[in-house]
Amino acid sequence: MKLYFLLVRRVPPVTSPIMAEVFDRLRRRGFDVDAGIAEEMVVSPDRLTVRHDLYILKSHTELSLSLAGILHAQGARSLNAYPSCIATQNKIVASRRLRLAGIPAPRSWVTGDLTLLHRIAAKVPLIIKPYMGHRGAGIHIVRNPKELSAVPPISEPVLVQEYIPGTGVDLKVYVVGREVFAVRKTFAPGSFTQPGRPCVVTREVREIALRCGEASGLHLYGLDIIESPQGPVVVDLNYFPGYKGVPDAAPLIAACIEKYAEGTHRVRSSPMSVAGRSTDETTMSDRCPRPSPLDSV
Repeated sequence: MKLYFLLVRRVPPVTSPIMAEVFDRLRRRGFDVDAGIAEEMVVSPDRLTVRHDLYILKSHTELSLSLAGILHAQGARSLNAYPSCIATQNKIVASRRLRLAGIPAPRSWVTGDLTLLHRIAAKVPLIIKPYMGHRGAGIHIVRNPKELSAVPPISEPVLVQEYIPGTGVDLKVYVVGREVFAVRKTFAPGSFTQPGRPCVVTREVREIALRCGEASGLHLYGLDIIESPQGPVVVDLNYFPGYKGVPDAAPLIAACIEKYAEGTHRVRSSPMSVAGRSTDETTMSDRCPRPSPLDSV
């Protein structure tokens, strides 16, 4: 059975130790594992076809999502499902899903003109996020209308949320199927590269984490929680995170992928429609961890 991982470009350009172990375990179980980085390929969109049995999206870039969308339209199987990934990456769509599912999440607003938020900024502190942002890039925290006026004019959609003050230490929760893990780490620029400190998962946090997956149609995912005086609040959701600091993450991820690839484990269905599998075959080859090209040119 052929698997393809669409990976994110890493700096320095070395394979994640967790993913390297996942690849090795899957190969030892008889899978043909390929991988590639969208930004390091030349692809003809009209010639990209399905040649693998399962695709695993491990990148959040717009180019990766675009290629995954082309494959999805041809019926490619993916874990997580492409509609779930694109909806999760879009913070505007994800915020609505979480709130409608009754998950504790901040109040949110959208606008194309930040000056229209002055009345809200006078009442509550706000955090402004690029709607397709990742790893904390481009975020602004404003506590009053004066600070709001200092934010540069926006050139792309943003999600504006009520800023939830916490302890200064984020609770990062990771989910593999129904297994839930958590670490604590202090947020700072570049903190995403560092593992957190494993901590106990409370019953409340576990229930919130699993409800996030059900609402989003995800199976491998993570969420950021602020432990506010009023209780846990989910401030971000992402698919296939790094799982840094999670004990024995690689064997759990490999087992999850194996079960789904072989059809022995049912993954949550996305709230969005998913196309059926076609008889076409898709394109991405060579051996990994060296990135393999999309042979569509």
